[in-house]
Amino acid sequence: MQPILSLKRFLCCANGASPAINNARRKKNLVFLGSPQVAGSVLDALLDASSLPSSIFRLAAIVTQPPSRRDRGRKMMPSPVAQRAVDRGFPSDLILTPEKVGEEHFLSNLRNLSPELCITAAYGNILPSKFLEIPPYGTVNVHPSLLPLYRGAAPVQRALQNGDTETGVSIAYTVRALDAGPVIAQQKVEVDGGIKAPELLLELFHLGANLLIHEIPSILDGTAKFKAQAQDDSKATLAPKLKAEESLVSFDKDAKQIHDKVRAFAGWPGTRTTLRLIDCEGNPNPLDVKIVTTRVYTKTINIKGDENDIVFVGGSLLIPCAGSTWLEVLEIQLPGKKVIDSASFWNGLRGQKLMKSF
Repeated sequence: MQPILSLKRFLCCANGASPAINNARRKKNLVFLGSPQVAGSVLDALLDASSLPSSIFRLAAIVTQPPSRRDRGRKMMPSPVAQRAVDRGFPSDLILTPEKVGEEHFLSNLRNLSPELCITAAYGNILPSKFLEIPPYGTVNVHPSLLPLYRGAAPVQRALQNGDTETGVSIAYTVRALDAGPVIAQQKVEVDGGIKAPELLLELFHLGANLLIHEIPSILDGTAKFKAQAQDDSKATLAPKLKAEESLVSFDKDAKQIHDKVRAFAGWPGTRTTLRLIDCEGNPNPLDVKIVTTRVYTKTINIKGDENDIVFVGGSLLIPCAGSTWLEVLEIQLPGKKVIDSASFWNGLRGQKLMKSF
């Protein structure tokens, strides 16, 4: 989709020809910025709320990442948010895809829209001062953490990696410093010990969408500015973007730490390790696998044999970890293959021994 903006539908309201048009003109213009699938719930909430007769705002434009090559075919595909907007009938000429939001052509188009408020949810680009100066009611971000905790690109993943039992979502003003703006509202969530990052992200953005719709009236009447709480920078923690090289799992950590990492890195980049497959003649062969779904094994286990042996108990692989703990692996994936349950994987070994690597 090209970042070409048509303003006809906005300029045609200048005549004030009918009560319906006058009512539409009184609605404040909002611009939404988001890109991945998880931001779709925020877009849906804005589209649904703006379509109500009583709505005080309308969605003037959507800003998202440019099309990119994805999937096995490597075809140029619109961002999930762009596709969601098209599927819902949003005008394609009002879906803007600048390479950088600091581009003067894009900023000029944005100014022509006269947005009174901009809303971001996992957009993926840092907003420059020239952007932030445009909407009079500011720019507000839906951030999936309890700010000032986990400022940055991967708040949910880092919270899971750290084994947090509580997280949440924040609605906060955007400032030039990373996720450091005043917080308008927050909602806390207890973290289930088995939930993975993709599922928790969806849950938090869904909650964030509802919280945002509740807060929009106060943002647009200016009262949110007065109730918003400044963040305590001394309590801030960072959530840097995940890196592929972080995906390696080492069993010299205890099972809980590994389980939390598996949950955190689910989706991308996943968690990988190399095991040792001992063939029938006793020869060790490396076996690269992705560990997909795990639990911490809490039952008593008494296994005779090598301390590096991986065993199969109750339909799961049990891998010995540090501190006499055991990681229960429920699902696993071989290179280029589909995810399978541990029972299917074990049966495929055909009696070969499996051990963790040194």
